[in-house]
Amino acid sequence: MKCWRRLGAIGDTERCKLPLWGPALHRYTIELTWTGNLGEGTASYRSYSRDYRINCDDKPPIDGSSDPAFRGDARRWNPEELLLASIAACHKLWYLHLCADAGICVVDYRDAASAVMKRDDEGVTRIVEATLSPQVTLAAGQDEAMATMLHERANAECFIASSVKFPIVHRPTVLQDN
Repeated sequence: MKCWRRLGAIGDTERCKLPLWGPALHRYTIELTWTGNLGEGTASYRSYSRDYRINCDDKPPIDGSSDPAFRGDARRWNPEELLLASIAACHKLWYLHLCADAGICVVDYRDAASAVMKRDDEGVTRIVEATLSPQVTLAAGQDEAMATMLHERANAECFIASSVKFPIVHRPTVLQDN
């Protein structure tokens, strides 16, 4: 079953009510291990490293830390970067899926995503916006207007984008391959 039923004009679609892939409920697990005990545990704010390791089944581990502004290691992934990477990856996966369904051949996809974290008037720090800037290259002769419109649809379908409460701005560039 296709996720979208084409009704006519570009962008004129309705969403199916049934799940695409098996059950409607999916579960995910990871194991996070703090690796930053420098011998004193958390005896003081400066006595420990923010380093950690994420493991999941037989996948390569991810070494993380906090942002350097919070005493983290800049050589490791921080939670904010992982969140942004998750948004960008989910968007890309949905976009490629929708392009394949629409008969649009994408030959290259790159994204230079960014996010802004800000402390509000109440002292709460949070991500307030993410911007995806995908540069998509299509095979020659493809429909650029449809390829551009599918970014909006990918945002609507992205599981991660649907789970966050900040806006995600899209600034796609669509090119034709020579």
